[in-house]
Parts: sequence; structure tokens; C-alpha cells
Amino acid sequence: MAELITTTAAPVASSAAADRSVDCGLRPSLCVARDVGGLLRDSGLRPTRQRIALGRLLYAKGDRHVTAEILHEEAMRARVPVSLATVYNTLHQFTEVGLLRELAVDGSKTWFDTNVTEHHHFLVEDDNRLMDIPGAHVSVDRLPEIPDGMEIARVDVVVRLRRKRVS
Repeated sequence: MAELITTTAAPVASSAAADRSVDCGLRPSLCVARDVGGLLRDSGLRPTRQRIALGRLLYAKGDRHVTAEILHEEAMRARVPVSLATVYNTLHQFTEVGLLRELAVDGSKTWFDTNVTEHHHFLVEDDNRLMDIPGAHVSVDRLPEIPDGMEIARVDVVVRLRRKRVS
């Protein structure tokens, strides 16, 4: 068995992006909302109008969890002309450069998290909602033997919750 005391986190997109968040004096996600174009450039993505518009929608509300369908609905309400396919592509591009964290909670639904720091999640099954658990509050002591040529990229813990049933 492989021993593991703490979990690993996804890397930050770039040191320039991290510095921008630290220097603005606000929560990192709010800093990102102020300069989405710069964040995209720092991450190696071309700041197109659609990426900037979707980035502003993603980061303007602070740390949060969205699906492509939720973000597409928000874009339609904000009158951002974008297809669902473009939303999916943009979310995957943001994830590839470290601006989002992808969470496959159920086989049928993928969530994207604007908080890319080390943490885990509660899934509230009654509301179909994710909530953050700080990384320090979960300890993974043992993992299975890792196959040759592989390394652990990240460990995600999802704790499923439901409301207590009254008898």
C-alpha cells in the first residue's frame, strides 16, 4: 500500500496569475473577475470576447461550483451569445491551464470549481449542491499501490450528505 498523509492539489495556472490575485487586496476570485483578460493571457489562452464574458460570469460571484448547463443559463440571462458547446469547451480549456478544477461527482454530471486550492467537497444530495471542505480537514492515510510509470495527480474526497429523515 502507498502511504499518503496529505492530499495533493492542482497546480496554480501560473505564478503571474497567482501574484495578481495576492496583490489586489480582495478574495482571489474577485481579483480574477476584475482582470479576466490578463489572467487568460498569463495562462496562455487568447482572451476572446466569449472567454472573457464566461470568465467574468464564473469569477464574479467568488468561489463556486458550476456545471456547463448552469454557466450556459447564466450566460443566456446576461445576454452573452454563446452555445452550450462553447461553454463546455471554455470550461475544459480553463481547466487544462489550471484556472478551474474539474470534479466528476456522478457519471452523469461534471462540476467545475473556481477554487483551485487543495480542498475537498460535501455533496448535498437533496439540493444537488457542492460545498468546500478545507484540505486540512481531511486526511487520507493509505492509497492502493500505484501502477508503474504513474504518479498521483490529485486525490478528491467527496462526502455525500442528505437531510436526516424524521421518524
